[in-house]
Amino acid sequence: MTTTVIDGNVAGDGGTRRRLPRIPLIDQARGVALIAMAIYHFTWDLGYFGYIDPETATTGGWRLFARAIAGSFLFLVGFSLVLGHRNGFHMRPFLLRFGKIALAAAAITITTWFAFPQTFIFFGILHAIAAASLIGLLFLRLPVAVTLLVAAAVVTAPFYLRAPVFDHPALWWVGLSPNPPRSNDYVPLLPWLAPVLLGIAAARLFVASTLPERLAGFGTATKGWWKSLLEKAGRHSLAIYLIHQPVLIALVYGFSLVVPPPAADPAAGYTKSCMRACSNERDAGFCQSFCGCTLERLVGENLFADLNSGAIDVTTDERIATISSQCTANAEAGSDLKE
Repeated sequence: MTTTVIDGNVAGDGGTRRRLPRIPLIDQARGVALIAMAIYHFTWDLGYFGYIDPETATTGGWRLFARAIAGSFLFLVGFSLVLGHRNGFHMRPFLLRFGKIALAAAAITITTWFAFPQTFIFFGILHAIAAASLIGLLFLRLPVAVTLLVAAAVVTAPFYLRAPVFDHPALWWVGLSPNPPRSNDYVPLLPWLAPVLLGIAAARLFVASTLPERLAGFGTATKGWWKSLLEKAGRHSLAIYLIHQPVLIALVYGFSLVVPPPAADPAAGYTKSCMRACSNERDAGFCQSFCGCTLERLVGENLFADLNSGAIDVTTDERIATISSQCTANAEAGSDLKE
């Protein structure tokens, strides 16, 4: 039985003598995903330091862009899992890879716990890759149709199975909490196991076809330095993932010392934050009235500056409770008049 190395993993062909060639396109695809990830994180950094709207990277097209990046990484995880264990489970290389990813995920959690305690990363893309790699082993020998059906179930589960029991922090990683927790990188198992399963199904079909031989030399006739660079990046994706964001943050921070970002408007920031929190429970008309009322009262009673600086505890200060209660009544009265 022959074996070869594909995407950094040993792959064989079961009981046949077919030797699968190395496919640079897979490493190049991972390299492209790394570039996309760096672009997204750079945008997040610009928002964090105040050069653009802080919500830019988490809303609209940027939010879809982030999900596409995460999906591409997880798809490649499933694809590579099949290539690495086609002729049986190779425990040592799997455990070495899994250990590196698990340690890196733990390092990310510890680092962000100190840097961003309110939004630290407790189950981000690396945590998802580690967990999905373990689960993916169960599907390496199952029929492709079964894998696709489970992938469909994983995608739809969050729409039908959310329950208060999953609001417990110990179960946030599942992805079925009705109130998703705040985190700078939240990639719960459901629905994000689905791209991994799709990658497994695609790889199973891929290795059963003639595509490996046909794609082995794809683009080699015009191979340039940038393709080689993408391949190298793809083969060292974990190291690049861990290094790139600290480097980007350092660069943006250094730039901010030379060219400080424009001062943020605290009133606009308060209104946006108030509207976002209010819209989870009330309609837009009520929220506009309520947020405008509370801002006006806070400024009028000289409380806004202290509130904005964190000197006032909104959960215990009776003045804040009184303003909130009165503005709620005013906003509800206004809504009744419109009706």
